[in-house]
Amino acid sequence: MSAVGIIFSNIHDENVPELSSQRTMGSIPYGGRYRLIDFALSNLVNSGVTTVGIITKNNYQSLMDHLGSGKDWDLARKTGGLVLLPPFGAKDNEGLYKNRLEALKSITGFLSRRNEDYAILCDCDGVYRMDFSDIIDYHEEKQADITLVCHTEEIANSSKYTLVQSDETGRVTEIQLDETVSGTHKYYSNILIINRLFLIRLIADAVAHGYKSCRRDILQRNLKTLKIYAYDFKGYHATIDSFGSYYMHNMELLNKSVRDELFGARDIYTKVRDSAPSKYGDECVVKNSLVSDGCIVEGRVENSILFRGVRVGKDAVIKNSIIMQDAVVGDNVNLNCVITDKNVVIRNNRVLSGCEIRPYFLAKGTVI
Repeated sequence: MSAVGIIFSNIHDENVPELSSQRTMGSIPYGGRYRLIDFALSNLVNSGVTTVGIITKNNYQSLMDHLGSGKDWDLARKTGGLVLLPPFGAKDNEGLYKNRLEALKSITGFLSRRNEDYAILCDCDGVYRMDFSDIIDYHEEKQADITLVCHTEEIANSSKYTLVQSDETGRVTEIQLDETVSGTHKYYSNILIINRLFLIRLIADAVAHGYKSCRRDILQRNLKTLKIYAYDFKGYHATIDSFGSYYMHNMELLNKSVRDELFGARDIYTKVRDSAPSKYGDECVVKNSLVSDGCIVEGRVENSILFRGVRVGKDAVIKNSIIMQDAVVGDNVNLNCVITDKNVVIRNNRVLSGCEIRPYFLAKGTVI
């Protein structure tokens, strides 16, 4: 497949400020051993894309540590491979980009040097498994200028979704922005297919006209003049648009059918760590939980996700919680609906409880 991948690692940082204050949206931990960027990156690689540019903005040290040379995704290549696109990569950049169009303007040099036919633009707010070659086949069949990957699901009182309506042929007839909606709707999942050279021309035209919004000034404004089509993705797709949705979709991974669909036929790759297998004490109890490698569990864990290297003390009870890497939970601790960031220490005999709508959160390195 002749396509270059572009991933926006910082767009949507404001959705989960609790976890993105010291890292990009793309490097937020997910599902016990992954980062959010792993899903977009793995889907591109599994679809045959061998050059992927990662657009960064700030707080991307954690992202760089995670991605490394790209070898864990088979992207450590002499030609193409994984390309980090920092915010000051062009000489005419006056500062950090303020929107998606400015971010794209800063990488026109990279796009111009490529020779692939298509560009696949992805964000890091989605968790899914997708074959992009099917979408490019659809794009070519429709002779589309732009193809938006869309998904239909229940939306609960949110204004962060771009709602899409299309006719019987799939051509987009209406795009609604920034409207607070509830109920079942079809929305743009922030994945876009476009001819690479056409994208460069669109960016140049947008800059010349002083446009600021990709959705409003390019998509919505050109509905009648451009052939914009919607590809309806039917598989599992989780959109991380808030701290509550981050918790909810992590908990969905405890459902075997969700895990099978997300991790079944195609691998989701991540950084490999040579950790020892998890160790379980004689009196521990673990029910319906995901426990990553390197953990030591001596207490009770139910309906929870433990990242790598977590330690759970004797008589501790962890329920409905997400405990991130290298956290230490002391003896006789009771946690319910709690999310801890990395390297958190909870001393003996502490009790912490949140709720599904608003889990109790402990920031990175917190000691209680």
